[in-house]
Amino acid sequence: MTELTTHPFLTAEQWLQTLEWRYATKRFDPNRRIDPDTWQAIERSLVLTPSSFGLQPWKFVVIATQEIKDQLPSISWGQSQPKDCSHMVVFASLKELDADYVDRFLQDTARTRSVSLENLNGYRKVILSFAEATRGMHGVWSAHQAYIALGQLMATAAALGIDACPMEGIEPAKYDRLLGLEESPYATRVACALGYRHEEDGYARNAKVRFDPSQVITRM
Repeated sequence: MTELTTHPFLTAEQWLQTLEWRYATKRFDPNRRIDPDTWQAIERSLVLTPSSFGLQPWKFVVIATQEIKDQLPSISWGQSQPKDCSHMVVFASLKELDADYVDRFLQDTARTRSVSLENLNGYRKVILSFAEATRGMHGVWSAHQAYIALGQLMATAAALGIDACPMEGIEPAKYDRLLGLEESPYATRVACALGYRHEEDGYARNAKVRFDPSQVITRM
């Protein structure tokens, strides 16, 4: 079991320096690839993303095959990042939250935590009550969950010295078609290109434009 600690792995100053370093990379070096160990850590960070009720209503499609990446700019508003990056992650999330999915989640919970399914009946009722109350809005809810995973991915990448570019400028329906998601329970919501910035990407040298904290933070 992992030992718990109250000490941060990075100091506050180091973490802020990491966030200052990252930016939405506009041009990737097509000749550099993320090494397998680092990528394994990035994938694990996706799996560890928190979600509402712990339901994990998503699927992460990792694209590293160049033949597939070459097809992405034409369905990504002509942007080159999907083709030149090392890895492209497509965030797909549930179209509907149904009882079968909830039961599969609870079976995994019971197995992982060594408890009986009967002990989870109350939790099952809570989740199904939520699903019923939000019927017709499951896609919106699950898309919000996917954005939590996107944030975790970007923070992890920055901590590991990996560049990233979140991308809403894509055509989700065409991604679904290309990736075989059309008949699946999932739909493309957003994507993120990861790799290493090109030395000629001038955006890396631009100062960050952010509102003053007094304009976006209210302390009460």
